[in-house]
Amino acid sequence: MLLDGTDARALQQAAELLAAGELVAFPTETVYGLGARADNNAAVSKIFGAKGRPVNHPLIVHVAETGEAERFARDVPLVARRLMDAFWPGPLTLILPRAEGIATAAAGGQTSIGLRCPSHPVARALLAATQRLGVAGVAAPSANRFGRISPTQASHVTSEFGDSLAVLDGGACEIGIESSIVDCSRGHPVLLRPGVLAPARIEAAAGEPLRKPDADAPRASGTLAAHYAPNATLRLMSQQMLTSALQLLGDQPLKLAVYSRSVPLGAPDGVRHRRMPLLADQAAHELFSVLRELDAEGAQLIWVEEPPADPEWDGVRDRLLRAAAS
Repeated sequence: MLLDGTDARALQQAAELLAAGELVAFPTETVYGLGARADNNAAVSKIFGAKGRPVNHPLIVHVAETGEAERFARDVPLVARRLMDAFWPGPLTLILPRAEGIATAAAGGQTSIGLRCPSHPVARALLAATQRLGVAGVAAPSANRFGRISPTQASHVTSEFGDSLAVLDGGACEIGIESSIVDCSRGHPVLLRPGVLAPARIEAAAGEPLRKPDADAPRASGTLAAHYAPNATLRLMSQQMLTSALQLLGDQPLKLAVYSRSVPLGAPDGVRHRRMPLLADQAAHELFSVLRELDAEGAQLIWVEEPPADPEWDGVRDRLLRAAAS
């Protein structure tokens, strides 16, 4: 059931569904999320069931404002407050110590909780409406089957779950890949998942360097080795490897698609080529949509040129590496 995200009545209907413990998909600036009220474990369990997601793989709780984070967090360290001030609302998730007795299911049973304040106007209007109905926050992973390509348009969500799910349509997501995740629960900020925010920007706001994850890092959404995968087999290659592989194909009738910044040389007839943007933010914006389109066109193999090594490409590279591992 598609609902117009700009219609006040549709927003109220979606908010009432969430308050009643039902699922609602909604747009954020990153990707579309599959939402349930975070303070209701029975409602949150519907997310895991719909997605086929392991119940110990934590979700991110979306809040309308910084103050609502304190409903879910036992402590908000100074570094977390600095990052909230710098990037909320926006594409940054913070892992904080969880307040006792709330959002146990959304946290995957952990003593920490992932919190984010989205900037998309439809998401903000929905969260404000649910807040007025007594819902402190909405748990929402990406609105797709577990491990598959994240949705960046309302039609992507309905293709995954059918017409019975209420989906607020807010148009195409501006950013296109999920938020950066920074763990602030253990004394020093740790980057658990890159996004479109450059690490240097996060470090400048935090006032200290980001550390790398270790064996004791909390589990976080979207950090499994295999994730974000199309139905086709995806392979990540250097430009040189891609050129060589295409030249070796000969006249083999493969259902092959290539997504690259360079024009593939020596590709046999029938190979579908999509040009990857030269700028990281543009590539992030279209990445999941392109993979879905190539799947829909019947590609069985997708060969992708490795992104540049520059830090601004970290989020795109992360999603492609996980897609290739599936």
